[in-house]
Amino acid sequence: MRITVFGGSKPKPGEPAYDDAYYLGQLLGAQGYSVLTGGYIGTMEAVSRGAAEAGGHVIGVTCDEIESWRPVSPNRWVLEEMRFPTLKERMYALIEECDAAMTLPGGIGTLAEAAAMWSQLQTGATSPRPLILIGMGWQKTFQTLFESLDEYIAEKDRDLLSLAQDVESAYHILQAVSGVSNP
Repeated sequence: MRITVFGGSKPKPGEPAYDDAYYLGQLLGAQGYSVLTGGYIGTMEAVSRGAAEAGGHVIGVTCDEIESWRPVSPNRWVLEEMRFPTLKERMYALIEECDAAMTLPGGIGTLAEAAAMWSQLQTGATSPRPLILIGMGWQKTFQTLFESLDEYIAEKDRDLLSLAQDVESAYHILQAVSGVSNP
């Protein structure tokens, strides 16, 4: 099973957000999942590292566009690289190549990834698969969205999202929807 993990580039080793991402990677890697990340720094590095150290397969989905404006290269835990010319192609590869996706805290790019995947699921452009958003930030964001734009977002479309308070809760949701038991 392939799991995409979206998340921010800002977390650094030793910070709680990095540690949470590392732990998620460990859980996914220990279960034998292939993990897809954006392949670079921050959350992407932490998830990749955790998964690789737990024996999982790590796929870094990278792109020329990012590397043209940010001095980065794939992190050292990436075992396989899928490279694209543009950020848009990279984002849609992360969406289309997974069996489920998990979204850790992040900024505008992470929000764009989660929203694009949700839209693809809502329109049927992407086959049904879990989309799990992790953390109180996403819970507050989507609660506000649902309350403020209630008439525009059908209940069946809200049900395409799973909201989890923390990494462990998200992992249990993933196991429940995928039919996999604890390692």
